[in-house]
Amino acid sequence: ADPGTVLVEFVAAGVNPADIKVRSGARQGAFPVRFPMAMGREAAGVVIEQGTADEYDKRGRLVFGSCAPGTGALGEYALLDARSVTEVPDGLDASAAACIPVAVGTAYDAVTELDLQQGERLLVLGAGGGVGAHAIQLGLLAGAKVAGVASAGKREMVKRLGARHFASSEGWFETVRSEFGEVDAVIDCVGGDVLRYGAALLAEDMGEGRRIRSLADRGTAGELGGSGVERRRTAAVFSSIAQLAASGRLEIVVSDVMGWNEAADAVRAVEEGHAAGKTVVAGPRAAGAGVVLGERKG
Repeated sequence: ADPGTVLVEFVAAGVNPADIKVRSGARQGAFPVRFPMAMGREAAGVVIEQGTADEYDKRGRLVFGSCAPGTGALGEYALLDARSVTEVPDGLDASAAACIPVAVGTAYDAVTELDLQQGERLLVLGAGGGVGAHAIQLGLLAGAKVAGVASAGKREMVKRLGARHFASSEGWFETVRSEFGEVDAVIDCVGGDVLRYGAALLAEDMGEGRRIRSLADRGTAGELGGSGVERRRTAAVFSSIAQLAASGRLEIVVSDVMGWNEAADAVRAVEEGHAAGKTVVAGPRAAGAGVVLGERKG
């Protein structure tokens, strides 16, 4: 393993919309790629080799983390950034842990930046996807009341996670305004006009900056007084999230776990945008890590 990395035998990886953007070239210049490169930015696996000195030997342990810069997840082996690597705790399976670094971690960072207080109102735009489903739960854990705008097909999931669901059809803005009211903060996974309408629901701000965090449209968020999300891909953050999940306080929403030979189908499902929550690809080592193929939780 290169210095600062951990080499793992692949067990599972989450598939994300950002992977599609990297493949299409939409992230060119903003995302390092070392060709040939596998798809995927997050993985769980069994440690084969450590490329950096550590307080203890992780070889043989089941861990998860972010892929090292310029490398991908969907391969026989994955190279992880050592700063992000943490063990999968008891009570959490590898398929769920593999989803933490990108979508769940992004939601965690967004909610942390917004510093939600008890009783405040959070609006999640695009609440049915990987980031949105976890932003709902983390907002509730922070004490906020949460409204989620998502397609009608994702209504039951949004409600099950504890948010008020508002269908993302024409007139959603007026419905949210009349039935939920002004909001204190917005997490956006859609961008464009949807973000602009969501920002119009914000109560008058008392401090500097507006409490808008966008994953989809950092530019528009900036115009509106908000920002994107500054990611903290550290073992400490990922461990905190994993412990929340292992204790049952946070559900890692996995809609499907597909086998290695179905990786193309997994990517296609994410590209089409119909999955509720996360889609995972599991490799040959998955059964030994307690991963059940075809498990739908969303």
